[in-house]
Amino acid sequence: MVRLTGRPRARSTHRPDGLRAQRPYDRARRAREHRHRRTGLPARSVAGQVFVLQVVIVLLLVVSAVVAQVLQVRHDSTQEARNRSVAVAETFANAPGTVAALKSADPTAILQPRAEAARKASKVDFIVVMNTDGIRYTHPKPDRIGKKFVGDIAPALAGHVVTEEIIGTIGPLVQAVVPVEGPGGKVVGLVSAGVTKANVGGTADQQLPLLLTAAGAALILATGGTALVSRRLQHQTHGLGPHEMTRMYEHHDAVLHAVREGVIIVSGEGRLLLANDEARLLLDLPENAEGRLILDLGLDVEMTALLASARVATDEVHRVGGRLLAVNQRPTDLEGGPPGSVTTLRDSTELRALSGRAEVARERLNMLYDAGVGIGTSLDVTRTAEELAELAVPRFADFVTVDLYDAVLSGEEPQPGTELRRTAYSGVRDDAPLYPVGKQIQFVESAPQARSLDTGDAVVEPRLGEAPGWLTQDPERTAQVVEYGIHSLITVPLRAGALILGVVNFWRSDKPEPFDSEELALAEELVARAAVSIDNSRRYTREHGMAVTLQRSLLPRRLPEQTALDVAYRYLPAKAGVGGDWFDVLPLSGARVALVVGDVVGHGLHAAATMGRLRTAVLNFSALDLPPDELLGLLDELVGRIDQDETTEDSGAPVTGATCLYAIYDPVTLRCTVARAGHPPPALIRPDGTVEFPDVPAGPPLGLGGLPFETAELKLEEGSRLVLYTDGLVEDRERDIDVGLEMLRTALTRAGDSPEDTCRAVLDSELSVRPSDDIALIVARTRALGADRIAEWRVPSDPAAVADMRASVTRQLTHWGLDELTFTTELILSELVTNAIRYGNDPVRVRLLRDRTLICEVYDGSTTSPHLRYAAMTDEGGRGLFLVAQLSERWGTRYTPAGKVIWAEQTL
Repeated sequence: MVRLTGRPRARSTHRPDGLRAQRPYDRARRAREHRHRRTGLPARSVAGQVFVLQVVIVLLLVVSAVVAQVLQVRHDSTQEARNRSVAVAETFANAPGTVAALKSADPTAILQPRAEAARKASKVDFIVVMNTDGIRYTHPKPDRIGKKFVGDIAPALAGHVVTEEIIGTIGPLVQAVVPVEGPGGKVVGLVSAGVTKANVGGTADQQLPLLLTAAGAALILATGGTALVSRRLQHQTHGLGPHEMTRMYEHHDAVLHAVREGVIIVSGEGRLLLANDEARLLLDLPENAEGRLILDLGLDVEMTALLASARVATDEVHRVGGRLLAVNQRPTDLEGGPPGSVTTLRDSTELRALSGRAEVARERLNMLYDAGVGIGTSLDVTRTAEELAELAVPRFADFVTVDLYDAVLSGEEPQPGTELRRTAYSGVRDDAPLYPVGKQIQFVESAPQARSLDTGDAVVEPRLGEAPGWLTQDPERTAQVVEYGIHSLITVPLRAGALILGVVNFWRSDKPEPFDSEELALAEELVARAAVSIDNSRRYTREHGMAVTLQRSLLPRRLPEQTALDVAYRYLPAKAGVGGDWFDVLPLSGARVALVVGDVVGHGLHAAATMGRLRTAVLNFSALDLPPDELLGLLDELVGRIDQDETTEDSGAPVTGATCLYAIYDPVTLRCTVARAGHPPPALIRPDGTVEFPDVPAGPPLGLGGLPFETAELKLEEGSRLVLYTDGLVEDRERDIDVGLEMLRTALTRAGDSPEDTCRAVLDSELSVRPSDDIALIVARTRALGADRIAEWRVPSDPAAVADMRASVTRQLTHWGLDELTFTTELILSELVTNAIRYGNDPVRVRLLRDRTLICEVYDGSTTSPHLRYAAMTDEGGRGLFLVAQLSERWGTRYTPAGKVIWAEQTL
């Protein structure tokens, strides 16, 4: 680039004495200075004029600033006086006791001291209180009291505040008059406060010396700046004479027209001052271009705008006359030069073409890199297809569609010849007439997609409007696509080994050039990378589906029949993988029901299998009719043995246990016994809608061993709802369990009355938006077994009492309308009561429960458990329990703190 400022460096010659020879312009400068001294002309006449002009301007500015500041200060002071007068008057008028003082016999005696104290505190010149006729009650000068107030009080009598500037009894002043309103808004007096003009103007007098000092400092600085400018002007000219200046111009002109780079100088008014030969050639300027406005030269619109704007440009590329010009532009007035700009032009057509191809190659490499990073971030087939479509738009194509076989979406291997489903779409616009997402498509044999699926090779259709095979796919829709402007297509099969999962279609509309062979290769590479991720997602979908199927098969498919609880449940598998959550509803003896919720640590098939083993164990342990704490103790030992076995076999870490909550509800006593092993506490919704979390002792997780479990007994009203859940509902990586419990409380408070409504309210809340763990939820509403369905008797320890017991039971069954069960019930009770009297301890009780079955229970104080025997033909006894087992649907024994209960159930 050619520099047009500065001076050329003169060649230095050396004299024999070692002193540098004087340069020509140094001699010319000294000669000129000698002439100035001889003629008496000022050497810096321009600098002197500049100095005088700047001094005048500074004086004008200073005077204007002083006058404006004084006026502003006086205006602000007057406004401040108005505001202060109004504030003081309103404050005094609304002060407590003012209205009462006005109505007193001697208002002056009360108000004068107050007014003077308020005047001195607020720094106003007067506070005058008057009646509605304007007669003063107070005044700083007592001789003015009782005289007429000077000013306009009519607006104040109408209830308004009035401010004015007047000449009062104490001189020119600014005063405000406000009304004093009594009960009902009636004006009972007036208060006026004011400040004299002498005090108002004080601020301006105080600031005037500061303004004059600042003006003097500005004048001194301006004088110093003018001197510096003069010295700078002398330094820039270097004292060169006309001949030296002419020769320097000729040298610059020769260099300017010899360089192979266009140079243009434009004035501040937008006129072309200079253009060298290269610039004339590159821009095709007319012969008389210099001196004309840039806007009148007929240049390209962009180039004209750039040259006329004088903005800074660095290596901007503009197309002019079929060539690419690199343009650099700088203003000429950056260091005190004349306004305008200097522009250089360089022909970079060939270089730009090479760099353009390199840029395209770099962009394609970046796209392939982004494909490796951005495609396959999730193990979801649909999301992976969407990531491919979003990556290619608009960097490679204007529209991208992905069509997959339905089997791929479900995780299975595709079958050739079946329909495809549009899985993903992305485009620069949303109104393209392509098949929408979700549409099932059957491609005709001549379509590019069908040929690609058949051969396994990519197909390019550079001109869709001239492709008969594609046009026959759907004549109406393909005509709309062509009319829309989509003109070129690349379709690439999604291949994963020997499997073809579908096709990817790249559509072009905005760029007029059709797809070429290089772009075809890029499309194949993009799809090849995406095919691996889609196939991985397909395999994961299949494995995940198998795991979910296994887990659901291990969970209860339907709830058992029972009348103690109205139960609803939900199970949500985690999005990341299958977990080990389970639940169960287990009918027990005596119309009782057990609720179980558990969670195995970990995810995957192993956790699901362990969950199935634990659920089976709980089902078997519940048949023993154990209390919750004893059942959890047995389950804890089982989990410990499972951990030991797996550690021995796999030489790895143990399962690290599981959590469980076990609850037994009795509809007769309306009591619920609960124990938990490392599990979240249950929630309880009372019939009135209040929600609480009962204090159930938190035992250790299953598998730790050595620590006991404790139970809690809850008294539940009929209609209460017991909510059991796993930790996936209330605990997450992003929130603490206390926050989750509070959110659960809020959701339960808003729930309906039924268990189904409660489940729906919980799962519709924010608790289950994106579960990172499995969620198992049970809501059980309690029912009560009415007193009319319960019969109970105390039996004396006398075998003769058995006959009376049979009679009582017969009468009760007749009352219930169960006469057909009288015979079998008498036999069962006779055997059980006889055994209790003979082998048990007092007290002996009999209880009948009419539920879904007829339940006979015999209580005694012994803990000895009877055993079923099969007597021989010659034995005289041992057939009692055998008869009980044959006559009843099921029977058993459960232990209580006071003894045991032998029960038997008969079908109604």
